[in-house]
Amino acid sequence: MILPATMTAIAITRPGGPEVLAPRPEQLPQPGAGEVLIRVAAAGVNGPDLAQRQGRYDPPPGASPLPGLEVAGEIAAIGPATAGWQVGDRVMALTNGGGYAEYVAIPAGQVLPAPAGCLIDAAALPETWFTITQTLVMRAGLTPGMSVLVHGAAGGIGGAAIQIATILGARAIAVTSSPEKAAYARRLGALASIDYTSEDVAARALALTDGRGVDRVVDIIGGAMAETNIAACARGGHIVQVSTLDGAKAQISLGLVMAKQLTLSGSTLRPQSAETKAAIAARIRADLLPALAEPGFVKPQVTRFALEDAAAAHVAMEARQHVGKIVLVTAFGAELG
Repeated sequence: MILPATMTAIAITRPGGPEVLAPRPEQLPQPGAGEVLIRVAAAGVNGPDLAQRQGRYDPPPGASPLPGLEVAGEIAAIGPATAGWQVGDRVMALTNGGGYAEYVAIPAGQVLPAPAGCLIDAAALPETWFTITQTLVMRAGLTPGMSVLVHGAAGGIGGAAIQIATILGARAIAVTSSPEKAAYARRLGALASIDYTSEDVAARALALTDGRGVDRVVDIIGGAMAETNIAACARGGHIVQVSTLDGAKAQISLGLVMAKQLTLSGSTLRPQSAETKAAIAARIRADLLPALAEPGFVKPQVTRFALEDAAAAHVAMEARQHVGKIVLVTAFGAELG
């Protein structure tokens, strides 16, 4: 395969609003030892991308300064001492940055085979599935039969939590803000839903679990929702905090945390080591990927923007009205359809 010397990428020209995102030519990245170069068909848009654009989430040392934490595409080149992949393989991958581009170099351990027949939509999976697998499954020890309260259930993280919980035999309860979002969460596998705009979330969670409370909580809201999550938990429950959209500080009842023997854990994915990310990928490959090929699997809803329209995609993401995931499609991806 003859590769170009340059590519189009989306750069953050300065910290600020969506308008600071701009396409510009960049040198083609070269895959190092243990890496592959992916020709990007589509790149997912995620909350950390917005935070990086605003100047609130710097890339870790050695990572690309370009935004973009997940992609799908084809392997275009393979670095030295890299096994397990061939040029032309269709894949999806968690990046360390640089996904908003036509090519990106990624450690091979963070790459997974793309589900057949949906390469563009596959770009909507890695960041959220890695996040939920690490936090809810590997760290919080999700097991079959558990109940899981999922905030932001119609978004990327929430949708991933519902689907992963369902695949592993747990019962998801979706927290949403409208009947339309509740219906989407149910299509993904949620067994029940709570409208936080009109219902008492903790009271409904207790009612839906026959007064016992939920075993696990996936929260992206933060702020005052922390106290609600504690009230909704069963004894021995575990609250997984993966974002704080409504506030990074909260007042909670430590007495209730102690009385219920609760665990509250938080995590950010991007700074994790390559070894940790490879371990998460291995868990996804073994326990979750087979479900994507099953006839009844429901793909997350995906909204597409052209790569050059990244600013408009960020506007849509910040409005918090969209359902599912947003992806940026390259010229290569547009050719594939």
